Amino acid sequence: MPVPPAAEYQIVAVTDPYGCNTHPLTGLTHFGSNGPTTGIVSVYRRPLPSTNLGFLTTVMWDGREPTLTQQSIDATLTHAQGNAVPTAAQQQQIVGFESGIFTAQIFDNSARDLTAAGANGGPDALASLLSGFFIGINDPLGGQSRKPAIHVANPRPVPGMERSSRTRQGKRGPRGDSTRRGPFQQRAHHHYRRGGDQRLAGPASVSGSCGTCHDTPDVGNHSVKLPINIGVANGGHDNDNLGLDISDLPVFTLACVSGPNAGKTYTVTDPGRALISGKCADVGKLKGPILRGVAARAPYFHNGSAATLQDAVNFYNLRFNIGFTVAQMQDLTAFLQSL
Repeated sequence: MPVPPAAEYQIVAVTDPYGCNTHPLTGLTHFGSNGPTTGIVSVYRRPLPSTNLGFLTTVMWDGREPTLTQQSIDATLTHAQGNAVPTAAQQQQIVGFESGIFTAQIFDNSARDLTAAGANGGPDALASLLSGFFIGINDPLGGQSRKPAIHVANPRPVPGMERSSRTRQGKRGPRGDSTRRGPFQQRAHHHYRRGGDQRLAGPASVSGSCGTCHDTPDVGNHSVKLPINIGVANGGHDNDNLGLDISDLPVFTLACVSGPNAGKTYTVTDPGRALISGKCADVGKLKGPILRGVAARAPYFHNGSAATLQDAVNFYNLRFNIGFTVAQMQDLTAFLQSL
């Protein structure tokens, strides 16, 4: 994508192992401190799941599509290279098909039946929830709800989802016990608002848990549209000691030349939402994906920089100074593997 017109930032430097951004035909035609950045910015993003889409509040990693309906139009004209916009009936068929596919693990080799003892494993439980009333549920970050929250912020790490891994008595075993312990006590971490890169107003940091962002009950999506910056897109020294592999990703240096963050510099592998809005405050902001079926979607994060779920858990532990023990990280990984 091109940098938006009148963006608050300029791309002043880029390194790219594949040369897409530096090639004169496919990449940036001008970048530096003298004048606006022109040309095409190429970033690398993982394909998002094509199931459980009815629960989406943010469409695409950067939220650029307002609805699945609009995405059906743009995908037809771009990816499918269609010659005409789909009819209203065709758009409805596409969205209906997308919204009718559900994925959730129903059996674990060690934890066994994930629907036993009243647990919510399997796709049928998700299909029964798709009523629209999940919008705004449990959102503690002040996002704008289209409907009132059904109940107050739930303190559980991923509201409702711990019941998806409850196991039948006598069928636990090592992995089963670890899965059951996965959603353990609240471990507070902080979303640091460095350089105003968070949408949030108020205190310098916000204390939260896994459920702060993955707050939709039994789904693990964020229940309002809210791309945020948790540091996954950091490049350069900002990525040091976080355990993520960005060696094959481009790294951009963005200099803010206008707006409230003028004078600040960001080093990122992906400008994120800022490639849509042009705002420096949106640099590095991306949505958090739905957690259901996450074990089948390695590697992790928008750019695949975490090879395994254990690597992803380790990133959070390091990024937010949570202080997990090795055993707790193993338990949380086992829990995620059962979703």
